[in-house]
Amino acid sequence: MQDVPQQTPQGGVEPAPGTSPIKPHRGGAILALGIIGIVICFVTGIIAWVMGSSDLKEMDAGTRDPSGYSLTKAGMICGIIGVILAVLSIFWMIFVIGLSGVLGAVGC
Repeated sequence: MQDVPQQTPQGGVEPAPGTSPIKPHRGGAILALGIIGIVICFVTGIIAWVMGSSDLKEMDAGTRDPSGYSLTKAGMICGIIGVILAVLSIFWMIFVIGLSGVLGAVGC
């Protein structure tokens, strides 16, 4: 009979005998970092993006608990959106400052 991973009382997956243990997912933490990245600080968005990407690779490889796949994916997407919004706002500020400098030099 083939060894099948068993469900643990805590909700995690117990690895088959002779295999490496499966790490728990960090989907909730990644989602929280992604949301904070959109609302407050884009640095946490970068962290969510990097953590989410590595965790999804580990889930695909079978070394991390796949039950948090959707939370991890959503957190990573929120992190990406937060970084994109931060970059766009930086470009907007540069444009406005440059435009006000030009208009100030012209005398408007």
